[in-house]
Amino acid sequence: MSEITVVTHNGNFHADDVFSIAVLKHVLPTFKLVRTRDKALIEGADFVIDVGGEYDPETNRFDHHQRGGAGERENGIPFSSFGLVWKKYGLALCDDNQAVADRVDSGLVSTIDAIDCGHVEGVSKGISLSQTISMFNPTWEEESNFDTCFDEAVEFAARMLIRFIASAHGSVNAKEIVAKAIESAEDARVIVLEKYTPWKKTVHILSSDALYMVYPSHSGQWILQTVPVEPGSFEDRKSLPKAWSGLSDEAFVDETGIDDAVFCHNGLFIAGTKSFESTMKLAAMALAE
Repeated sequence: MSEITVVTHNGNFHADDVFSIAVLKHVLPTFKLVRTRDKALIEGADFVIDVGGEYDPETNRFDHHQRGGAGERENGIPFSSFGLVWKKYGLALCDDNQAVADRVDSGLVSTIDAIDCGHVEGVSKGISLSQTISMFNPTWEEESNFDTCFDEAVEFAARMLIRFIASAHGSVNAKEIVAKAIESAEDARVIVLEKYTPWKKTVHILSSDALYMVYPSHSGQWILQTVPVEPGSFEDRKSLPKAWSGLSDEAFVDETGIDDAVFCHNGLFIAGTKSFESTMKLAAMALAE
């Protein structure tokens, strides 16, 4: 069986072609990468990325520079080569979980596509991942080989892609866990998680009653945390009692009467004890305040 050949353009590279090759590194067992603009090599390649002026997923042609581009998303963000490759292989890379694939597209792929296509509306300012990839290009003062630098960028992107997919999986799974915790809560004002799980977005979407979250920390303590009025806000739906502010160890034990009470933050948004039962007592005291 002949070796699979993947072609992308040579010279200066961008995040879209780098991440496209990164996807293929996770899809194809092995392939030969050729960076060129030679038409004969492009025509004979098994995969063509970001060059060639053609988009045809059936023949593995993934360019977006042709007249009229290669289509756009419902939100108006056009596809670059990364988006086109992700459109074909993203779902499989996410274990056929459409919610995860969509999250990766909205959080990573579409942003890179937007920047590459000059569709900057709605793209956050600051150093972007696209700019980070561009920094792998040799500067005018360096004699580095473009192809070597491209390979380094692909290795970086391949790792980033896997971590982004893992993060998306975690977010989707967390939403399910928190939703079940809300549904099964004995008191709708206090939501208990058996292990720490990202909860803020889901709680704000699904529960207007939740005031406190209870969960175990990595340090072994059980935590009581307030629910903010909205994600990212420093204002809580209901703060912890003012008398607890900044107390820890014996002072916190004396104030609460709970033998294994550990601390309460000055900001009255988080407190902890050494046991689940004690933290639930803190929650009951806070609710009664």
